Amino acid sequence: MTEQGIPLIDPHFHLWDLEENYYPWLSDEVAPAAWGTYEDLLRNYLLDDYLADATGQNLVKAVHLDVGWDPRDPVGETRWLQSIADRRGFPHGIVGYADLAAPDVEAILDGHARYANFRGIRQSMNYHPDPAKTYLSAPEVSRTPQWRRGFRALAARSLSFDLQLYYPQMGEFFELATEFPDVQIILNHTGMQVDGPDHFDAWREGMRVIAQAPNVACKISGLGMGDHDWTVTSIRPYVESALESFGVGRCMFASNFPVDKLFSDYGTIFAAFREITRGYSRDERMALFHDNAARYYRL
Repeated sequence: MTEQGIPLIDPHFHLWDLEENYYPWLSDEVAPAAWGTYEDLLRNYLLDDYLADATGQNLVKAVHLDVGWDPRDPVGETRWLQSIADRRGFPHGIVGYADLAAPDVEAILDGHARYANFRGIRQSMNYHPDPAKTYLSAPEVSRTPQWRRGFRALAARSLSFDLQLYYPQMGEFFELATEFPDVQIILNHTGMQVDGPDHFDAWREGMRVIAQAPNVACKISGLGMGDHDWTVTSIRPYVESALESFGVGRCMFASNFPVDKLFSDYGTIFAAFREITRGYSRDERMALFHDNAARYYRL
């Protein structure tokens, strides 16, 4: 149970059923990933597994993020998740996938929007010169006219955008955020610093840049992807820097389960967040563990 009875909304988790659905990165041959090998993820992870992992954390709601579903049918993941939510309550929010540069992006967005728990889109924008770490084949995709047209379609539908990137791209997406001030952008995984401690200062400066856009919020999560043997001491500078840049009102704590299950367990992750914020007021902790997620994902 979280201290002081504070309820938890987890704004970033994943489910997959490898027997019923197709996820190229899990169903096909395992490829190198930015955060290391992941053979331990090559099994079903269903709602009961997630709820068991979250036992004792006073979890009341959760938001599911796209997880590399078959790109030929992006709406299929939202349809599957909504069927689970209709039966079980979870997930309370669904962030789906769309290639914003696709010619039929408007139809894809409208397909997602037919489902009650759909809230927005994530298209992972990580570009890195290391082939094992890049998600895109070219840099600055967000600056192309085709992609901007798709992003404009989000604005027209009042949908949020979950932004996954690396710190050298933060200036690029600060520009995007200022051009589209009415789109709520939610930065994933604390800016996904996977290049090691030597890059901390550059990452922190990038966080300060993108945080200047008031329509960008930050999910503090995924820290195990860059620090597989993390401790409270090793992640504290990242958590505190994110809070310093964005403020308590624009941050939220998330699990990134089951990916971060490779590096820790659910309770240990949230115990670390509670320890780091031990000196915060109850209202501030309510914001970080519950209220901000409810507000940004309209739960």
